[in-house]
Amino acid sequence: MRFRVREFELALMHRMRDLNAGRVEDALAAMGASRAEVRAAHAHWTRLAHAARAPKGAAVFRMALGPPHHAGPRAFGSLTCDVHRWALPSWPGLEFEVLTGPGGEVWSQWFVRPGGGVRLAFADLTPWACVVADVGTSFPGAVPLEGQAPHHWAVGFTHAGTAYRARFVYGLYQRLDRPDG
Repeated sequence: MRFRVREFELALMHRMRDLNAGRVEDALAAMGASRAEVRAAHAHWTRLAHAARAPKGAAVFRMALGPPHHAGPRAFGSLTCDVHRWALPSWPGLEFEVLTGPGGEVWSQWFVRPGGGVRLAFADLTPWACVVADVGTSFPGAVPLEGQAPHHWAVGFTHAGTAYRARFVYGLYQRLDRPDG
């Protein structure tokens, strides 16, 4: 099995299915992909992550996605990392960002909006169209929370007096929950 953009997207969707199975099923139908392809792509990506001879750091992403359309350094206090970003067909207007440390190790991988978060109305929280920074920008007092599985994140915020928890996979918005239920 070759591993390119389509397979990478399917591997991401494998984890997204944890929180938004219906949206993933719709995307698979639009792509003409099967659940078996999703499982195979996820298994292949997992093997690449742990194989001694597989490319490491940003190189494994370049192998799958080609050269990043953006690459460069970014300072975080006294540390500098390298930023690599790719546009993926299933998520137009967003980019998949990989941050690597000085030794080339992957520090973070998630979806971002080029130029940073945008201000959204509550009704604009649409699965697969928003990223973590959008929620942080849109709802003052939003608090990042730990997710329940690898590559899961959550952001807690209040709107119209009601507490909510926005759930994300790879930084991409999946669904909105009430913390009490």
